[in-house]
Amino acid sequence: MIDLSGEWSLCDQQNTCSLPMMLPGDVVSALQHAQLVPDPYVGRNEYAVRWVAERDWVISRNFTSTETDLSLIIENVDTIAQISVNGSVVAETRNSFRTYRIDLSDSLLSGDNEISIRFASAPRIGQELQAEQPFYVPWNQGNCPIANGNMLRKVQCDFGWDWNIALAPLGVYGRIELVRNRPVTIANIRVDQTTTQHCADVKVTVSTIGKGTGKSVTIEFAGESRSATISDDTAVANFKIKNPQLWWPVGLGAQPLHTMIVTLDDQIETRRIGLRSIDLVTESDDAGLGFKFRINDHDTFMRGANWIPADALPGRITKDKTRALLQSAVDANMNMIRVWGGGRYEPDYFYDICDEMGLLIWQDFMFACNHYPSTPAFLAEVDAEVREQTARLGHHASMALWCGDNELIGALNWFEESRKDRDRYLVSYDRLNRTVETALKETLPHANWWPSSPSPGPMNFGDAWHDDSSGDMHFWSVWHEGRDFAHYRDVKPRFCSEFGFQSFPSMNVIRSFAKEQDWNIASPVMESHQKNAGGNARIAETMFRYFRFPIGFENFVYLSQVQQGLAIKTAVEYWRSIKPHCMGALYWQLNDTWPVASWSSLDYGGNWKLLHHMARHFFAPEVVVAVPSDDDIALIALHDLRGERKLRVTAYAVTMTGEQRELGAGDQSITSAATSVLLRVPKRELQAGEILYFEWSGSDGIIHSDHFTNHPYKTLDLLDPEIDISVAPSGKDWEVTLTCQKLALFVALEADSEGRFSDNAFTVLPGHEKVLRFVPAAPNKKPEFTVRDLFTATYGTA
Repeated sequence: MIDLSGEWSLCDQQNTCSLPMMLPGDVVSALQHAQLVPDPYVGRNEYAVRWVAERDWVISRNFTSTETDLSLIIENVDTIAQISVNGSVVAETRNSFRTYRIDLSDSLLSGDNEISIRFASAPRIGQELQAEQPFYVPWNQGNCPIANGNMLRKVQCDFGWDWNIALAPLGVYGRIELVRNRPVTIANIRVDQTTTQHCADVKVTVSTIGKGTGKSVTIEFAGESRSATISDDTAVANFKIKNPQLWWPVGLGAQPLHTMIVTLDDQIETRRIGLRSIDLVTESDDAGLGFKFRINDHDTFMRGANWIPADALPGRITKDKTRALLQSAVDANMNMIRVWGGGRYEPDYFYDICDEMGLLIWQDFMFACNHYPSTPAFLAEVDAEVREQTARLGHHASMALWCGDNELIGALNWFEESRKDRDRYLVSYDRLNRTVETALKETLPHANWWPSSPSPGPMNFGDAWHDDSSGDMHFWSVWHEGRDFAHYRDVKPRFCSEFGFQSFPSMNVIRSFAKEQDWNIASPVMESHQKNAGGNARIAETMFRYFRFPIGFENFVYLSQVQQGLAIKTAVEYWRSIKPHCMGALYWQLNDTWPVASWSSLDYGGNWKLLHHMARHFFAPEVVVAVPSDDDIALIALHDLRGERKLRVTAYAVTMTGEQRELGAGDQSITSAATSVLLRVPKRELQAGEILYFEWSGSDGIIHSDHFTNHPYKTLDLLDPEIDISVAPSGKDWEVTLTCQKLALFVALEADSEGRFSDNAFTVLPGHEKVLRFVPAAPNKKPEFTVRDLFTATYGTA
């Protein structure tokens, strides 16, 4: 094998610049590294860098080989490219989601060789392909300032989104290597399993390419070895494992992974297999069509978020950064992420990490928010793409669901063309969707399939944004329609796979792209880092409803994150309280691709926003939540664990001075199958100037707490809590202790260096010491901490 990654030479179509470029990598990152373009994430530099996508670019390098009977393996070529070896064109690529194997035996020389890749401008090719369509195929202009991205099999948010920069990057992001041509090659390993707690029946099907009939393939798995003979390009072996160690999602059990080794001649392929059963259960009931996941016969509520690409520039994505983002999801008590359909099929290491962590994956196919062609050429590319990706990823224990697309059913009503001629565009969509489904089911016959998200169900093209009776729902009325947070309690989704509310990124992130003179939500720099039309105004308008307006920009940023957390908390706690009617809540979105105001709970770079800290509590496997009705506030116990758990709660009325008055207590043992009201607090029990505060404990024995108020926070006459902070070293970390003299709400700490607090956005009462830990990203001098709370942010002085 000859590895062709590393340094290449890059030049543009006019040959006006020549510079080194590292592969895997993207052209924009290479130009920035050479200081030929500014950092597009800073200020308004995005608009000074877009020209890169409008040109053709060529990368090249020399290499030496003493062998000529070789093939080139190249992954994730982005996107329309022509590959030449020693001056002869050997391949053209049209799909960044495919791997190409190119026989070079007629092109290589023994000795020195040259390889080059010419990338065509994606915007130009998109425009040309649009002109070739039999009818106009609309794309979402509100999301994408660069046109016609829907013509290309490329990351759709590369052309911009309502949270993403628009750069349409290009490059090579996966393997690029030369391998020997063999008479027979392992093409794919399919693993089918039927697993119970008593037995796992595992069938391994090895697909081959070439003249392999009669050859022997060895499969080693679970301490046993099988020899299978190739016939009709396949070899099959069966294993029976009694009393298997089951793989469980995080929080429900361990994640044992068994190594499988497949050997054919000198080829060795390995897979890690988790033994489990995962079923998508969609059963009709009085309400409509249910939607839930059953893992090893345990109905499991899905707690999580939507995943978008880890960075807008692929050259900046690393395994370590990706692992940190996924670890943050697990640390916030998530058990599922949805790989959203406007991004990319992630690299192998992403799915390996999810297997190790017990983080289930809802995997969209890569179509989002546009119409798409249904020409034979386009559908042939889709068919090949789906077969490759499902074959590559199908063995992963974490893979729970394959979903046809994101919001393509809704897009039928978004564009004038499809509203006027719905039948034409519906038929076109159906051709695409059936191509995806057929390719999936022929590759992975036992895979869990869902046609689209949101969708009321197969062959149902209804409004899953407002109809909560069936299937999965995207509920955006609070953000896009400006409804109150309480409106989340007006709907009862069976599974909500998208909902969200925006906030600004944390101050450390804002400092990375904006100068202090730009710290104003109406400044051109801040507006260029807000991609949702009217987003900044919506954040500010919502603040007027719930809070007194913050004092100064930094407090505005803090309060935007408090507000975001409250919105998502309201939705999640209510929907969890009505299980098993609702069996999943995946908020939009986990991460950011660049520094921007968005719906994420993790800043660009991985810092925890206040929402993520709050999610750690409202996604806890055991929790007591407050759900109001007309007359009372129900304190409802629930858990998502196996077996029975006993939860206890005590409720108090708390004044602005922090004085507590007990209102009652309750406890009960419950299973995960349903929820239970531990205590009802009549609203009349709360006097003027009091809020509800409650403490609860579960199987861990730790006392947890939360609060609830019937009225907007702006109606509270808060007092200066007089927070005192002390900091002491604790090994390489820092222990922070907080006390107060009056009620302190949404207490949040910020540090002047990167790191993570063990908790944030919490309540502190007089006489209740709060101790937390700050883990710095790198050892350094003592951090400087800033403490914020609701009083000082909105009642105090700047």
